Amino acid sequence: MSFKFNCTLTLLFCFLVNSLIAQQGMIRGWVNDADTHQPLNGATINLAHGPGEDADIFGAFTISGLKEGSYQLIISYIGYKTEIIPVGIKNDSVSYVSVSMHRTGLDLATISLMSTKSSSLNTISNIDLQLRPVNTAQDVLRIVPGLFIAQHAGGGKAEQIFLRGFDLDHGTDINITVDGIPVNMVSHAHGQGYADLHFLIPETIEKINFDKGPYFVEKGNLATAGFVDISTKDFISQNILKIEAGKFATKRVAGLIKLFNRENKKIKQQFYVATEYFYSDGYFEKNQNFARFNLMGKYSAFFNNQSKLYISGSVFDSKWNASGQIPDRAVKNGTISRYGSIDDSEGGNTRRTNFKIQYSKLWKKNWQSTHLLYYTRYDFNLFSNFTFYLNDPVNGDEIQQMENRNLFGYTTSMVKGGQLGSLKINSSFGAGFRHDDIDNIHLSRTVDRRFIEYLQKGDIHETNSFLFSNQEIKFNNHFAMRGGLRFDHFRFVYTNLLLTPSVTQRQYRGIISPKLNFIYSFSPSLKIYLNNGIGFHSNDTRVILDNRAKEILPRVFGSDLGLIAKAFKRLVVKTAIWQLFSQQEFVYVGDAGIVEPGGRTQRWGVDLSMRYQLTSWLLGDLDLNLTRARAVDRGKNENYIPLAPSFTSVGGITAKTQKGFEGSIRYRMMADRPANETNTVIAKGYIILDGIVRFKIKKSGFWIAVENLLNSEWREAQFDTESRLQNELIPVSEIHYTTGSPFFIKGGISFSF
Repeated sequence: MSFKFNCTLTLLFCFLVNSLIAQQGMIRGWVNDADTHQPLNGATINLAHGPGEDADIFGAFTISGLKEGSYQLIISYIGYKTEIIPVGIKNDSVSYVSVSMHRTGLDLATISLMSTKSSSLNTISNIDLQLRPVNTAQDVLRIVPGLFIAQHAGGGKAEQIFLRGFDLDHGTDINITVDGIPVNMVSHAHGQGYADLHFLIPETIEKINFDKGPYFVEKGNLATAGFVDISTKDFISQNILKIEAGKFATKRVAGLIKLFNRENKKIKQQFYVATEYFYSDGYFEKNQNFARFNLMGKYSAFFNNQSKLYISGSVFDSKWNASGQIPDRAVKNGTISRYGSIDDSEGGNTRRTNFKIQYSKLWKKNWQSTHLLYYTRYDFNLFSNFTFYLNDPVNGDEIQQMENRNLFGYTTSMVKGGQLGSLKINSSFGAGFRHDDIDNIHLSRTVDRRFIEYLQKGDIHETNSFLFSNQEIKFNNHFAMRGGLRFDHFRFVYTNLLLTPSVTQRQYRGIISPKLNFIYSFSPSLKIYLNNGIGFHSNDTRVILDNRAKEILPRVFGSDLGLIAKAFKRLVVKTAIWQLFSQQEFVYVGDAGIVEPGGRTQRWGVDLSMRYQLTSWLLGDLDLNLTRARAVDRGKNENYIPLAPSFTSVGGITAKTQKGFEGSIRYRMMADRPANETNTVIAKGYIILDGIVRFKIKKSGFWIAVENLLNSEWREAQFDTESRLQNELIPVSEIHYTTGSPFFIKGGISFSF
């Protein structure tokens, strides 16, 4: 079946005219938290022996086409007590229901798998947020099963990311947002899709939504291996102050304070601020002097269960030193220790300011609209030295990467629910744009952070405009199909400031991305799904306009076949087999200002996640991820993809009691993997054990956390790099690495008021 035929078929399906017909009885309701009165987006509503729905962002739901009679509504939400509500139905009438749910301990027995909404596939992530609260900005991404991160620049730079057989660098193939604001930076000074999450304050996180693969029309550029959407709290129930301290002069202070709070029958509104200061010398011989400051303010208003308004802003500032990646030979011959450095002048600083306005409205006849407008100011300055004296035996190879960016964006979307005959149809449409205005982006040679010469210097203007449509058709209480089409248009403009006079180049490209997904729910204990889609990742503007890019918008074709099951009353299992084919693998090497095309690649794998509640207070979790990643156009023994993970696993045991005690012990494991195309150089794997104990007494909390309980020696970030030390006559190609954290303990105290 040709690509054009697939697009045509999906296009016809997506824009199917949805005309409403006369309905029988209908239930319309709202679900909220009994204490905070906030809507519970994603709550599951089932009729006993009948259809089910999920609550939307307003906590609203509609069940239509019901015969006259008496029904029982069963409303469940992870971490809340299940509610059973009797409802009477009459023909050609609407019965209204309002449900307030009460928080309780996590009980996996209450989870129902009857929903056929695509969001229902996030059951595992909803459990994990109850099971594994996010403690640091790094923990945010680790919530995604199979996703690993590695820090290799003193703590201040964005982490290196690994998922589904991809070395994602700092975000090349994963789309990350916070409250709808893009985290990824396209055409970044340090590489395409650079995603620095350190501006996020962990205590403000309300929800983490994620999925793997290119299967959702709402996600465009970079959403090939997957996406992560993070939502911050709209309202806080109490003020919080936290103080933490640990080894290596580590200290942190954080707070969330309500400055304005008002609620009546018509409106609930609040304005709160959150702030964080963090400092650490780090565990290297030279102090890293890593300092980070965050400040965020958010106003939320909820009007008559019909509309929402959010206005938020944040400021982030960070600076650090780095010991860099060290060559294996220098450690083995005693030149340096595992915590030493070859060039200790590495490091940098970065700043980010965000502003956002979002308005959502629930209209009559099941219409919803959302408008999001955002602005980001971003500054980045990084000094690195990966090859030491390879290119310049006198001054060394230190480089500086720098940029100043203004980012604007707007997204609007409409959602409509209705029926066509016996089919229930949810239609969604969206449009928007993102514009990156990047001034003075440059790559230069330096010595001890002193400028020598420019290697690249210019201005970038990159605009991504997009349209998307999605149709979700529910054929009966068990089977649903979701099909969509997305169109993206790009405008690339680069002005080379090293030429006299300066030269400006332009390029335009468009791409269509179809998606088609199926869900079948056999019972409240079993559902299967099949996801299919085409995604893409754009190349760097400088590479495109220098005519060094073989592909500008290479496609990625993906499929997932999976199931979610309750094997026992309190055992939830999610597993999938998947494949991804990439038209062009490329890595923009920002350190050298060049692109390295890798040709076509093929990946397949198996994911397995299990969550088991042994008792009301003891829970276990396990993730296993097996992947085979190969280059299609290279020979059998030369087709390995460097640094692609082949096997990873994460798991742990967590205890939570009603009396305020919580403790967990967890492991994370990454197996050995190839560091080059021939698998003759190996990036060594590791197993790390972490633990945490918490106590809560009335409005005070205490905790002790330990990373690397066994004080294992491990390598966090690894690369096969050719380098030359100052006393060497010829260069050497071997593993260079950043040493992983040794035994690290920290403690903290919190106060609520």
